[in-house]
Amino acid sequence: MTIAIASGKGGTGKTTIATNLAIVASEKYDSVTLLDCDVEEPNSHIFINGKKIKEEVVNVRIPEVDESLCTECGACSNFCQYNAIVSLKGKPVVFKEMCHSCGGCTLVCQPKAIHEVDHRIGLINFYKSGKINLIEGLLDIGSPLSPPLIGAVKGYESKDTLNIIDAPPGTSCPVIEAIRDADYLILVTEPTPFGLNDLILAVEVSRKLNKKFSVAINRVGSGDDRVHKYCKKENIPIILEIPDDRRIAELYSNGKIILENLPEYKKCFEEVLEKIGTVIQNGQ
Repeated sequence: MTIAIASGKGGTGKTTIATNLAIVASEKYDSVTLLDCDVEEPNSHIFINGKKIKEEVVNVRIPEVDESLCTECGACSNFCQYNAIVSLKGKPVVFKEMCHSCGGCTLVCQPKAIHEVDHRIGLINFYKSGKINLIEGLLDIGSPLSPPLIGAVKGYESKDTLNIIDAPPGTSCPVIEAIRDADYLILVTEPTPFGLNDLILAVEVSRKLNKKFSVAINRVGSGDDRVHKYCKKENIPIILEIPDDRRIAELYSNGKIILENLPEYKKCFEEVLEKIGTVIQNGQ
């Protein structure tokens, strides 16, 4: 089973919920895999505080032109929809940061002047903390395309136990890559106008992908009831509400887990797992 924690905007509390859910799940499951797919700014390792086991370099394939074979026909440039390889006058020029690694330019090059080489985009870091296996993607500075790295991180999902995905914020390509194979989504929001606006976008994406989902509202009491009214109107279940508790904010700012310091919140996270398990089991 794979649960993805997502949101339409950053700073709503995805990592807070993902890490605390992993902690409580580790008491129920033999093993839990937490995948930090917020690869531009991963921070689950701060809270899980595990031992780093290893790291793995992630590469994508990009074109390289053999100028001795190139006939300057321009077929590669005409094919590429991302302008990653351009032939204006003379030999093609490759813009590696724009390449989506589709391999099309290689296929259309009749003189076989193009071959592919590895291009590094980031790292995968592996941590172990008790029953929790944390797998974290870290995009290299200057690398603009995160979906291939997110896909590489998701390649380590376990088929035999619970997976929890800490997704990137927003509703664009990185988010789609992170959540598209999940069995269930938790959409995290806050009771503010911005929170509602971005929640609506996240709900639209979830419905487009035909996903089972519910909403978690963080910092309840800091805003108004517009998110509650929206969820009621749209018949969206609210699976978790976390109050605007200063103690939680202080723990977060010090890289500490809620459940280990405020045990009164443990039951609500246990109920989240139970509710999701029931929904998936019953196919609701």
